[in-house]
Parts: sequence; C-alpha cells; structure tokens
Amino acid sequence: RVTMQRLVVAYGLSLVVMTAVFYLFPATYVGRGVFAVTSVFAVAGVLLLRVMLFRVSDIGLPKRRVLVLGNGPEAEDIIRFLHEAGRGRTVQYAGVYPVVAERVMPDGERRFDHAHLLRTTRELRVSEIVLAVRERRGGVLPLRQLLDCKLKGVRVMDLTSFYEREMGVLKIDNLRASWLIFSQGFEQGLLRDMIKRSFDVAVSLILLTLALPVLLLAILAVVLESGRPVFYRQERVGQGGRPFTIMKLRTMVQDAEKDGQPRWAGQNDARITVVGRILRRTRIDELPQLFNVLRGDMSFVGPRPERPFFVRHLLEDIPYYDVRHSVKPGITGWSQVRYPYGASVEDSLAKLQYDLYYVKNHSLFLDLLILVDTVQVVLLGKGAR
Repeated sequence: RVTMQRLVVAYGLSLVVMTAVFYLFPATYVGRGVFAVTSVFAVAGVLLLRVMLFRVSDIGLPKRRVLVLGNGPEAEDIIRFLHEAGRGRTVQYAGVYPVVAERVMPDGERRFDHAHLLRTTRELRVSEIVLAVRERRGGVLPLRQLLDCKLKGVRVMDLTSFYEREMGVLKIDNLRASWLIFSQGFEQGLLRDMIKRSFDVAVSLILLTLALPVLLLAILAVVLESGRPVFYRQERVGQGGRPFTIMKLRTMVQDAEKDGQPRWAGQNDARITVVGRILRRTRIDELPQLFNVLRGDMSFVGPRPERPFFVRHLLEDIPYYDVRHSVKPGITGWSQVRYPYGASVEDSLAKLQYDLYYVKNHSLFLDLLILVDTVQVVLLGKGAR
C-alpha cells in the first residue's frame, strides 16, 4: 500500500514537471488528449507491473535476513516484531546471538566468546545485524567482530535506526541524546523553509477555494443547531514554544469547559453536538485552520499543536517532548495518519514517536505522502473523536 501511494505521488509530481516543461518550451508540447491517454496508460502500466512483481513472483522486494544481537526485553521485542504477520515479505528473522553466556569473566559477568560471529552470519545468510542491547559499556559488544561483519557487507544497525526504517517512528525507549545529535536529519535552513512555506500557501489557497461552499454550509448548520459563536478559538503551543490562537468550527456545546479545567476529548463525549460529531468525523471543523496557515502560525503538515496546560504536564512526563516544537505545527501530520486519535499521556507518548520521525525526516515528498494518507483518513473517518 505504501509503495502504491508513493508511486501515485511520484507520478503526480512528474505530471506537474512535464506540464511546466510544455509551458516553458512550446516546441515539446503534446496535445491534451494524447497527454491524458498516455498518462492513464502509463500509470496503470506501472501499477500493474508492481502488483505482478509483489503478488505473482517472489522478487518484488529483496528480503533482509536479520540477526538479533542481544539479550533481555529489547531482544524479545524485536524478535516478536520480526515474527508479526506479513513481516516476512520484506524482512526475515535469521536468529538471535546472545552477548552473555555461561563462561564467567573476572569481573563476574558471563560472556560469549564471539570469535565465530562472522561464521555465524555466513551460515545463516545474514544481511543485517540489529544491536538489541540497552547497556553497551564495559565491553559488552564484540566490536572487532562486528567490524569484520560490516567489512564483509553485513549491515550493522542499532534499535532506534531499525525501528525508524521499519515502522516510521523514533521509539522513546531506545532513544539517546547522542543518537539525536549525531544521526542524519533534523535539518533546518532558509531554502527548506521557503519551499515549505510556498507549499503551505499554495495548498491552503487551493483547498480554501474548493472547500468554501462546504465551510459555509457547516457554519449554517452550527448556527441552526446551537447558535453563535460559530468559531472556537483556543490557545495552542507553536514553533519554538510560542503560543498562538487556533481557530476551528465549534463542535461542542457552549461553555463546554465552564469550570475552567481543560479536559481531553473522550470517546462519545457528551459535550459534542450532533452537528459537531459529523464535522469532527469528516474533519470539516479543521478547515478554519487554513487561515492559521496563511497567517504563518501553522504549516499544512506538521505535529499537531497541543494546549499549554497539557504541554506543561507532557514536558514533565515525556522525554524529548519539546523537540516537536522545533518545526511549525500542522493541520495534519505523520502521527495523525499513522496513529488514532490521542487523548491521554500514553497516546501523546505514542504520537510523539511519530512526530519525532517527522521532525527528523520532513521533506516536501514526505508532506505529499502525508496528504495522500490524509485523504484516506478523511474519507474513511479514521481516528475521529
């Protein structure tokens, strides 16, 4: 599914580039009818070819055979992950290689003799070694043997990098500050900001123009059911921890928090009106946030902004939570399309792992992939509350 989505996004980008080329160089112009027909046949042919490779043959994706090096809960978690249904199509569990054993060392620890690690990787046809070790100090890792394996073409990865690639998250349990500092990603710059800002303005103007009739009907429905005010303004935390005022269509009864105590929205929340429930399920209540994007408070794609009351508590309970504030918050984001609605500290922790992945890897192409997923989420009503 992800591959098909990426193909559609890539093909859409290629059509935009080709259109620009035809406009700038009229001599290369192709008739609209021919262009449309060949585009349909081309994208259908590419998709059909990929489906045939995935479904009919066994060469759609090369399988990576993974050797887990380590002991304890980290090794158990990754072995369980590798045995999940459907995982074996792209990655296979080759075996586990413990780092402690029966031989007692002078310091009292029990360790393996790792002289045969390279031979083990050859016999098991290992292509990757994943280090499932929480504590690496004290000579626990067989560094010389791991280097020999790498020199023979076997990839050596830590847990954080493995989960980042396979799941699209940065797992907090395995995350270290040193990894965040020295790993690739988390790039910022003027050019990147200009491209993202141009993308935000263009998409917001197009969507606002197309959705204006729907927005007017939604405003009328809110007025008829529960009167004014139509819009709901609320303080949220933006880039750099700076507060801003977000604007949404009101979906709850008036004075939903009349006691002044902020609360998470619960499943089947009694404060939500009938019209509000429809607006939330279809995400129409989020449309006024397009004005926040045009003002520059938000981006179209980014981590979801939270209220200052919740942020203060989450900063105390969750490590690295403030990293998500290094980019502008968004109307939609990687965590929104990958994780259901979050309404607790545990959900915020799970969503932060996706937000950190986005902050590390955000790009125009990833934003386009998120938009494709967002359309699916809106059409199917996933995660609404």
